[in-house]
Amino acid sequence: MAEVNLRQRWLRYRRRFGSRRTVVGDLKAGIVLGVESVPDGLASGLLAGVNPVMGLNAYIVGTFAGALATGSVFMSVQATGAMAVIIADVPEVHGEDGMAAMAMLTVMTGVLMLGLGIARLGSLVRFIPTAVLIGFVNAVAVNIVLSQFENFTGFDSDADDRLLRVVDIFVNLLHISWWSVLVGTITIMLILLLERTPLGALSMVVAIVVGSVLAVVLPADAVATIRDVADAGRSLPSISLPDLSTFFVLIVPALSLALVGLVQGAAISGSIPNPDGRYPDASTDFRGQGIANIATGMLQGIPVGGSMSATALARAAGARSATANLVAAVVMIVSVLLFGPLIGYIAMPALAALLILVGVRTVKPRQIVMVFKTGAVQIAVFLVTFALTLLIPLQYAVIAGVGLAIVLQIARQSNRVRVRRWVFDAPGGRPIEQDPPTTVESGATVVLTPYGSLFFASAPSFRQQLPDPEDDAADSFVIIRLRGTDELGVTFLTMIRTYAQELRAAGGTLMVAGVGQRVHTQLASTGVRAVVGEENVFVEQPRLGDALQNALAEVTRRRLGDG
Repeated sequence: MAEVNLRQRWLRYRRRFGSRRTVVGDLKAGIVLGVESVPDGLASGLLAGVNPVMGLNAYIVGTFAGALATGSVFMSVQATGAMAVIIADVPEVHGEDGMAAMAMLTVMTGVLMLGLGIARLGSLVRFIPTAVLIGFVNAVAVNIVLSQFENFTGFDSDADDRLLRVVDIFVNLLHISWWSVLVGTITIMLILLLERTPLGALSMVVAIVVGSVLAVVLPADAVATIRDVADAGRSLPSISLPDLSTFFVLIVPALSLALVGLVQGAAISGSIPNPDGRYPDASTDFRGQGIANIATGMLQGIPVGGSMSATALARAAGARSATANLVAAVVMIVSVLLFGPLIGYIAMPALAALLILVGVRTVKPRQIVMVFKTGAVQIAVFLVTFALTLLIPLQYAVIAGVGLAIVLQIARQSNRVRVRRWVFDAPGGRPIEQDPPTTVESGATVVLTPYGSLFFASAPSFRQQLPDPEDDAADSFVIIRLRGTDELGVTFLTMIRTYAQELRAAGGTLMVAGVGQRVHTQLASTGVRAVVGEENVFVEQPRLGDALQNALAEVTRRRLGDG
């Protein structure tokens, strides 16, 4: 037994970290991803509005921990643009005590992710509407571009709002640093030119290096560099203890970061299979991202999540297993140890240029067009989420967008319930569907079938479609089919009881057919069955239609008995 367990562990290890046959591809992919991640990590820290080195720390720790903990073999766990923009709107992580607050925020985000993963709630992400995500992602792209105008132009605006700062820059064009604009423009042009060459993804590294060298040879202090805002050296991430006093104020930001990170990670889990051809479990990836965040938070990093761009880059470079991400983390560490002091000379406009280009490319016009072709509810959700993401702190925009989508979806579903009348032209034959009558006449038999979700919000719409009993509706029967309904809420049960009383007052009878076991128990425990009459409740039968035919037979029997 011990030998079998040992062999199973060895096989799992090989499936995750590959073998000698995969080492070449993993080394190549790891080097490419590691080199590219150095400027990318610094840019993420800059986008988050904190020490750029913290972004690089997050890339190092997140990539390493994610390679060991996630269920996805290829997933690269790094700081993402969407998460960085959310962090930029959290005031507690900026200032003198920002490091401890950032540690708290990152650990809280990790604990939330880990908890969701342990509870196996990976499917929760499907409840976040696509329209919310499209509105959020595209607005984040705009925010990324707008947030870098100051670094790109070298102009320090005093405005509080991101949009107002952009307006302030354009009003003061005569006061911007044209040297900074030159460095940023050359960086963008080089990236666009060099990415068409064999350099590929490494073009951004070369472009930022060239832009930074240009900044060095320009007049002194003409262009801002990382050393103007942070100390950079040959030092690896060190322990950073969370500030527990910030727990309550960071709950909403942590929840928003967890949601965004998990959604981005779930996109990887559902689209990139592991080497064995199976798709990874989203809950396992949740746990892995949670562990990576806890480690990152304790080691001077910012929140991280599954990065689709980094994962795609590693796979395109030849990654065959999780070893590629481990190599990438080692390459980043070696880069810091060898070239740490040079990081301080990286030009801020060069990093801003990279982020602006990323932001522009993140905008998805096709997705926006799709939303506008979907319907009014989706358009409203998209527009509100997009506007909120631009106008208010992003952590609140995410929660507000999800809340709005839930409310609109409930309203939409409640109005989509339809009631149809079934008419049989021959006993035991197939029904003909018609619109339900507006009233129940004396001696009429009305069979009604609802379509749609019978939940609390749909009860008023359902009742409006039921025929009202006339003043004299003697010997009339209304049969409502409930087959396929697993459960009814208090609102719906109350409506059925009231309708049964209205029919009885006019001399009619309400019957319910195809009642499942759970609904039958609800009718009994709430007293609704007593009002309707136990003899008027027909439980569902294995053969479709038998319960309804039993109800119709009972109607015929009573009329013959009365006659």
